Amino acid sequence: MGIFERYLSVWVGLSIIIGVTLGLWQPEVFQAIANFEIAHVNIAVAVFIWVMIYPMMIQIDFSAIKDVGKNPRGLILTIIINWLIKPFTMAALGWLFFNFLFADLVDPASAQEYIAGMILLGVAPCTAMVFVWSQLTKGDPNYTLVQVSVNDVIMIFAFAPISALLLGVSDIQVPWETLLISVVLYVLLPLVAGIITRKLLNRGEGEKSLSQFLSALKPWSVIGLLATVVLLFGFQANTIINEPETIGLIAIPLMIQTYGIFLIAYLAAKWMKLPHNIAGPACLIGTSNFFELAVAVAISLFGLHSGAALATVVGVLVEVPVMLSLVYIINRTQHWFK
Repeated sequence: MGIFERYLSVWVGLSIIIGVTLGLWQPEVFQAIANFEIAHVNIAVAVFIWVMIYPMMIQIDFSAIKDVGKNPRGLILTIIINWLIKPFTMAALGWLFFNFLFADLVDPASAQEYIAGMILLGVAPCTAMVFVWSQLTKGDPNYTLVQVSVNDVIMIFAFAPISALLLGVSDIQVPWETLLISVVLYVLLPLVAGIITRKLLNRGEGEKSLSQFLSALKPWSVIGLLATVVLLFGFQANTIINEPETIGLIAIPLMIQTYGIFLIAYLAAKWMKLPHNIAGPACLIGTSNFFELAVAVAISLFGLHSGAALATVVGVLVEVPVMLSLVYIINRTQHWFK
């Protein structure tokens, strides 16, 4: 591992500090960047995520994707965790904490909005960042692409009805522009670019050219991740400083949910005897969130300054550090799957 990967948690920690500091120092700059969006999809964040994912897409060998069907268990695990377990456990935890355990600490109206934000996070499994976590756990890039693609298709049909069921409302308006633009920016465009790049490199010296190009690009993937962290924490700097108690209250059930879902999925993967390079990404897709979609829906349903929007933002804040800890666990337990 290079210096970027070996000390990734350190770089992420520094990026969080830099993001909050810059956000407090130059709030107008971050506000201008935050306003540069299409259908609630921030273009600057999309660019950095693209930089993250592009090197990983080059590794995808489409000739090997046809073999994914020979081992469907990883897909089955992902689908069950994402759509039959995660949304409902997230709703249950939100209800438990904010209607009972934290009932004396928040007013009832805010509590219901926090629960709503958590539910929206729970119904939006991750799309883009999974490629980062998959690479860090040495996941199979071809299988990961199929897992993400299947989840994206299911999300188009399942997001609205499950959200409506758990929120207890019938007029959920899914921001289809946000969903479709996010999939195009975070999956389709880097995938097409990766396919074209791979074909061009294979026309040269084949595997040697491909290997050299990937080695040169590898640091950029981590740089894209760190730049994304700086932006996200810069956007929310004032909230982090002004509402630390509320953020802490919301973060507790979100972290319990993340580690709990991961534990369920990882033990199931071991019981199913999945290979490590399939088990890791299969579990991480369910534990991380498509936060861009969750934030956009929360804003459209409840308003920019609502408790629901705040809860989805807290999901963004806790995701990267928590997911890095899960990556560490997966890498340290690789021998479980031999």
